[in-house]
Amino acid sequence: MTSMPIYQVDAFTDGPFSGNPAAVCPLESWPDDRLMQQIAAANNLSETAFFVESAADGADYDLRWFTPRTEVDLCGHATLASAFVVFEILGARTERVVFDTASGPLAVMRDGDRLVMDFPTLAVAPCDPPALLVQALGAAPVAVWRGGDYLALFEDVAAIAALTPDFTAMRGLDLFGVIATAPGRDCDFVSRFFAPAKGIDEDPVTGRAHCALTPFWAGRLGREQLSARQISTRGGALECTHAGDRVRLAGRARLYLEGTLRV
Repeated sequence: MTSMPIYQVDAFTDGPFSGNPAAVCPLESWPDDRLMQQIAAANNLSETAFFVESAADGADYDLRWFTPRTEVDLCGHATLASAFVVFEILGARTERVVFDTASGPLAVMRDGDRLVMDFPTLAVAPCDPPALLVQALGAAPVAVWRGGDYLALFEDVAAIAALTPDFTAMRGLDLFGVIATAPGRDCDFVSRFFAPAKGIDEDPVTGRAHCALTPFWAGRLGREQLSARQISTRGGALECTHAGDRVRLAGRARLYLEGTLRV
């Protein structure tokens, strides 16, 4: 039997039952990939993160992320949650932690009660709306862009809130997921994110999506500092900064539960 610590951390929130829950397992060495995938499937959260001390120059830990279905190359909320565990649970006496990941080194800094992540931007380019995308969303967007995900622009918050996607149809799309976004009312922009082909019908709050949304809205609004809300059922808030080919995503996190896995 193998045992390992596990923490469930709500990211991009400072209150209970909101934000995006991520499971985080700090380890002394890597277990088998199949075991990590099985644990992620059993946790049934959008992401389970595993990290070990890093041998890479300039990095503190090697970090990997798994959805219930597959390993992914970039995840924001589980990185925020992992940094929270490093700072608040493991008691790191530092203001900055660097994770070596499939997307390169990702730094997370303390800023008062916030954590600030330094992530790469994700570019998108205009495209014709695929018929399957419109069918899957159940509504026609104003315009569509594509990159690692589809980005569908809608007119207002109400249109985003009213979306009832066909997740079965959406699994047939050729990209990782779908970002739906619109101008905000009490923030600069809102969004929702869907990735049913990766085992995530709707993600509560998605750092990865904001790597595309931040430069997108910075260009449209003519400002580098932006406030964002992801209006899933749980919901969450991010403060976003566009900095050339990088974005800084800031938010809060809180511990929901801790325990020991025995597998």
